[in-house]
Amino acid sequence: MLITCIIVSLIGIAQIPEGGRVSAPFEGEVGEPNTFGGYLLFMICITTGLFLTATVFRVQLIYGILIFLFAIPLLYTESRSSYLATIPALLAFVWFSEKRQGVFLILVLIGLVLPFIAPNPAKERVAYTFEQGKDRTDVVEISGIKLDTSTTERVKGWKRVARDWIKHPIFGFGVTGYGFVDAQYFKVLIETGVLGLFTFFILMSRIFAQSYRILKETHEPFEKGLCMGFLAGFIGLLVHSIGANTFIIVRIMEPFWFVLAMVIMIPSLKGESGELRAES
Repeated sequence: MLITCIIVSLIGIAQIPEGGRVSAPFEGEVGEPNTFGGYLLFMICITTGLFLTATVFRVQLIYGILIFLFAIPLLYTESRSSYLATIPALLAFVWFSEKRQGVFLILVLIGLVLPFIAPNPAKERVAYTFEQGKDRTDVVEISGIKLDTSTTERVKGWKRVARDWIKHPIFGFGVTGYGFVDAQYFKVLIETGVLGLFTFFILMSRIFAQSYRILKETHEPFEKGLCMGFLAGFIGLLVHSIGANTFIIVRIMEPFWFVLAMVIMIPSLKGESGELRAES
């Protein structure tokens, strides 16, 4: 997984001199930088979890270099959903890590330095959200702040879903039965109704509860780092889902479900190793 992320990160970095938003390979003429950003965010969280629990400096150094490598294309995706999701994902490490004070100080330092070292495209993309629609009358205004046209279209899409959902409130319009909705929660609601959204939230809550329990019970560094990174990445993806169909995107869900399977199997593997030691 890390090798794959190294490859696609290098491909993404190679796109930077061309200008425009960085995206993953094999996407054709129109890329998907938003979902590429979600994938990179998840992999950064996994690597950060392993970095925080590694006991050998050489291994920590490798993980640190990988985090830096993955962060470069993430910044150049210009994905605002990914930028927003990064905040709670990184803050989650303060909660999960046993090195809370050190992690918190590092995050504060990153927060203070980032505005000065972040590439101009990333800073311009964030500013675009609040500046592009200043002189327009056809954009959404929230608390006196006019949003850009892109965000406006997304908000209008949410409003359409809220309006049309009433037609089929329990079971929805069916999967792919409504049309494109670029937000996971609204997509689940309009396609599967209240019943589907409720089931989706149950699934998400069970994933978190089980993973958090295993994090608290395990003490082996690699396993603990994997659990911690997964949980932080999971929190980030839940926020990322506000502006993307995160949980149906293969490039994000393939590593997500694979790592979740690894996390969920940790107690079983420990039980099997204990039985093998007893037999020997």
